[in-house]
Amino acid sequence: MLSNHKRCRRDEYSKRGVKEGGCVPRALFCSLLLLCLAGCGGNPPAPVEDRNYPADSSRPLVLQRGGSLGSGQYAVKRGDTLYSIAWRHGLDFRALAAANKIPAPYTIYPGQILQLREGALPSSGKVAAKKPVAKAQPKPSTTTQKTAPPPSTVPEEKPLKPSPARTALPPRAPVSAWRWPSSGKVVRGFSASLHKGIDIAGTRGEPVEAVADGVVVYAGTGIAGFGELLIVKHNDTYLSAYGHNERLLVPEGATVRAGQKIAEKGNTGTDSVKLHFEIRKEGRPVDPLRLLPKR
Repeated sequence: MLSNHKRCRRDEYSKRGVKEGGCVPRALFCSLLLLCLAGCGGNPPAPVEDRNYPADSSRPLVLQRGGSLGSGQYAVKRGDTLYSIAWRHGLDFRALAAANKIPAPYTIYPGQILQLREGALPSSGKVAAKKPVAKAQPKPSTTTQKTAPPPSTVPEEKPLKPSPARTALPPRAPVSAWRWPSSGKVVRGFSASLHKGIDIAGTRGEPVEAVADGVVVYAGTGIAGFGELLIVKHNDTYLSAYGHNERLLVPEGATVRAGQKIAEKGNTGTDSVKLHFEIRKEGRPVDPLRLLPKR
């Protein structure tokens, strides 16, 4: 009987302990849940931001030496001319000069940033109308050019401009007649989108001649895909280009006459000996076969 009585008391205590002990964790859990809900309701959620890609306004513009920038700009490199830059980007040199406020003879400097965006470049027709007005007003009143302002601006830019890129002021006489730049068979024709000129086959060292009177406004290898390249300005409307030469015989700034030997045919920048020849009218490529005499 005594042992049964002790067993009953022990069972009673164990039941009471379970009942009392089970309430404590349950109450504690409820109180913690209420505290969490109160804390979440009082504070707004933190904003989500991508730290890997900053906003455009804070993103620095990285300047690469001698090349196009991502925002429609171009950094002038040594050896560039305004004409070669306009040629490379398919622009009228007058529009490019007007958009960047560069007066004739269109001198540019290494490190100078030029605007290339279409929105900043007026059309060729507008340039022809605006250019005389814009330049007729400053030039008569630019007595300051003979005084202090030009010297003050030049020293500021000397660190970025060790030597000016060469330019020339070409003649304005109209082209009365065109000549073939070289003998040989046309092995590839003109395409406005794929091939902006014609290719003339030949032998290495064969003479390349100027198709009309003009001034050499670019001579070098700075335009990819053309090898040794010459660009000649004939007037304010027409430019001609001669690519893949073995050797250039005239420097930038030289005046050339129609039929004058200006280069020797080669295969620089290509896999076969040929002359790549182009004509640009107001910055736009035209089919040379429409201008050259039939043969």
